[in-house]
Amino acid sequence: MTWNPGQYLSYEHARMRPALDLLARIPLTAPGAIVDLGCGAGNVAQVLAARWPQARIVGVDSSGAMLATARDATLGDARFTWIEADLGAWTPETAPDLVFSNAALHWLNDHATLVPRLLAAVAAGGALAVQMPDNFAAPSHAALFEVATRPEWRDRLARCVRSNPVCPMTDYLRWLAAASAVDLWTTEYMHLLPGLDGGEHPVVAWMKGAALTPFLAALDDDARPRFIADYRERIAAAYPPLDDGRVPFPFRRRFVVAMR
Repeated sequence: MTWNPGQYLSYEHARMRPALDLLARIPLTAPGAIVDLGCGAGNVAQVLAARWPQARIVGVDSSGAMLATARDATLGDARFTWIEADLGAWTPETAPDLVFSNAALHWLNDHATLVPRLLAAVAAGGALAVQMPDNFAAPSHAALFEVATRPEWRDRLARCVRSNPVCPMTDYLRWLAAASAVDLWTTEYMHLLPGLDGGEHPVVAWMKGAALTPFLAALDDDARPRFIADYRERIAAAYPPLDDGRVPFPFRRRFVVAMR
């Protein structure tokens, strides 16, 4: 699966807001070692470094393209280490004071095993802080899955369709029973996406930087425009613009802060 850092960062401000909201609820004073799990282009890791300037930060991601952008952005700053690895299999060599994961763990299955394993990897007195999109029932995602399972596309794309990997909050409470304290909440953001030149629907552009990525990677150059056209038709009906051209885009996210 090939990520496009430029496409993802085209909505950097809106994508950063949940990371900042998660960061504000972490009750650590001076963590010395931080892991940014699913660090992407490294923009959130730089915010972590601004809050805790003395911390050493290890950014872990499966995308070489994203990590290249992160390395370029932090060139010469010895506080950062960037590692390309499978997020589901990665374990730290030494226990960090904070494992921070913004908009990454929803790409992984089996949270019943994953979440307690990540908590156990944190140093005593440290924290696991996670934010995940919880928008799988919204038209943005439901339309994507509907189109991908139509006869024209199912042979190539049905394998990309996933059931909602983000579980009920009571499940996370149970899986984090070993934590000394747990803070769980859900927020729905109302993004107002500006209209785009060239007629691209802004919700489609947003999704190209995230959930659409594996679907487009599974198609050849001839098929991609036709698939996007099918998807765009449904998105345009589900997300009409306001009179000023902006498109309201509600987006739910799940947050977890667990203390070790």
